[in-house]
Amino acid sequence: MAEDRDFEQNTYTAVYQLIEWKRYKEALGQTEQLLRHNPEDTDALALIAQIYLLMEDYEKSLYWSGEVLKRDPDHTDAWYVRVVAYYDTDDVEAFLEAAHEALRIEPYRAHYYYLLASQMNKMGKLKQAKEHLLQALQLNADSPLYLAVLSYTEALLGHFEESEQLDRQAIQIEAEDPGVLLHLAWAAGHRGDYTLQEKYMQSAVRLNPEDKQYQDEYLNALQNSHKLYRIFLAPMKVIRRMKRWQILVSWLVAVFFFKPLLILFIVLYILAHWVTKGIVHVRVFGWRRRGS
Repeated sequence: MAEDRDFEQNTYTAVYQLIEWKRYKEALGQTEQLLRHNPEDTDALALIAQIYLLMEDYEKSLYWSGEVLKRDPDHTDAWYVRVVAYYDTDDVEAFLEAAHEALRIEPYRAHYYYLLASQMNKMGKLKQAKEHLLQALQLNADSPLYLAVLSYTEALLGHFEESEQLDRQAIQIEAEDPGVLLHLAWAAGHRGDYTLQEKYMQSAVRLNPEDKQYQDEYLNALQNSHKLYRIFLAPMKVIRRMKRWQILVSWLVAVFFFKPLLILFIVLYILAHWVTKGIVHVRVFGWRRRGS
């Protein structure tokens, strides 16, 4: 028995070390040894599901987490795998169902509230997103990621002062996390602070240079901070501070009284968008196609 416990402990230690090194195939091989030793080990089955999740093989991660839940319906690691897999694959209905079931079993896991908030932001349900983020921060008040996402949500809600305050809190805690910087850049951009948006995205892409999303967001931030393009973005600062009825009334007045000027502005905006996009491309990549 002592030998069995030593074998399991040593193997689990080896698996976690391999995961940390991102040597996932080797980690799978070690975990399969655990299963050969004990085919009904739900922790080992759940670990296989987690490794496949890290490999972004969502079909296999869902299969193995399902095998765990057949044996132990309340296994917390298996539910975590299912929640993240459904979120990453944009299966909204399955994600929401899994997240609420996971929270029933493990109500103090702040990450679930964060994922729910992110999903609500995607769906435009900003007030619900804020509620979930506040719940996450009750459980982990010093999470820079949760603060950054709340800063972005507050910006979307038009609460710019609150957004700026949360920005300062998040960046004081962590200034070297690309995910934090990405959300703070989005928040800054929505507030109309394009210089800060560029600063954050420059740091984010430096920390995560191979990620296409970060590359695209950096190019977008560079374009927004360009002087020519900012002339046409200036009205957006005003519009984002207005209520919906004020926007509607202003639009109707502009269409009725200033239709030719409105059309000219739209044409110039589109022209400025593509001109500055080209300038940014040349500035970053030179006179060559991106990715060549």
